[in-house]
Amino acid sequence: MTAEEGGGLAARAVPPLPDRLPVDVLDSHCHLDIVETPVAEQVAAARAAGITRIVTIGCDLPSSRWAAETATTHDAVYAAVAIHPNETTGIDDAVIEDIARLAELPNVRAIGETGLDYYRDWAPKDDQHRSFRAHIEIAKRTGKALVIHDREAHDDVLRILREEGAPETVVFHCFSGDGEMAKVCADLGYVMSFAGNVTFKNAEPLRDALRVAPLDLVLVETDAPFLTPIPHRGKPNASYLIPHTVRFMAEVKGVEVADLCTAIATTGERVFGPW
Repeated sequence: MTAEEGGGLAARAVPPLPDRLPVDVLDSHCHLDIVETPVAEQVAAARAAGITRIVTIGCDLPSSRWAAETATTHDAVYAAVAIHPNETTGIDDAVIEDIARLAELPNVRAIGETGLDYYRDWAPKDDQHRSFRAHIEIAKRTGKALVIHDREAHDDVLRILREEGAPETVVFHCFSGDGEMAKVCADLGYVMSFAGNVTFKNAEPLRDALRVAPLDLVLVETDAPFLTPIPHRGKPNASYLIPHTVRFMAEVKGVEVADLCTAIATTGERVFGPW
């Protein structure tokens, strides 16, 4: 493959293109707007590695608008729109209404990332809760998937979902629970998306969760440019590096790579709709 075909990778100090996956999959969660590569190059590099679909995520109103616009100009990209829990301080109804309008667009296929973050604690819990409940309502009204950011807030996330009534499709992005949390999510039919940190040496609880998670409730993501998988941890992440995570996940679950890819592709289409 030439540098041009690989999205210009050779021209940058970034990880090389991995071997293509045997079955095409999607990157269920990334931030194309903050990866330091033009979107067209990101898409081309991902396609060369067998990642033919990318969901780019909004974290505030500007990035949500950007995601929605990008999804209209790139066939391989879908958008999710929301206010990240860390951005909810003093959130007002007008912002929620703007997100709700974006959510109606056809290439916006999910509401997220929303949820609770008690690790950073950058926003008051009351504001986080109010925003999360509003996003749940938007997801239910539009019939679109709810993509959850849950960091050290498992109990409250599950409680609020229960109190509000969860949408039909719920995805825990960058799943951060252990095996017990995975059992709870599996019983509720919630999808668990695993990122490159599942490959990290200290991530045995995540691997326990992956072992528990039913094959039809598993997705893979990059959260790019963050959480780059081994063997390239510390370098910028991008969708084309998903094969490293998928192959590691298959080994942990004791399944063939092609079978895991097929399951991820099927679940991805169920969650986000056909491309």
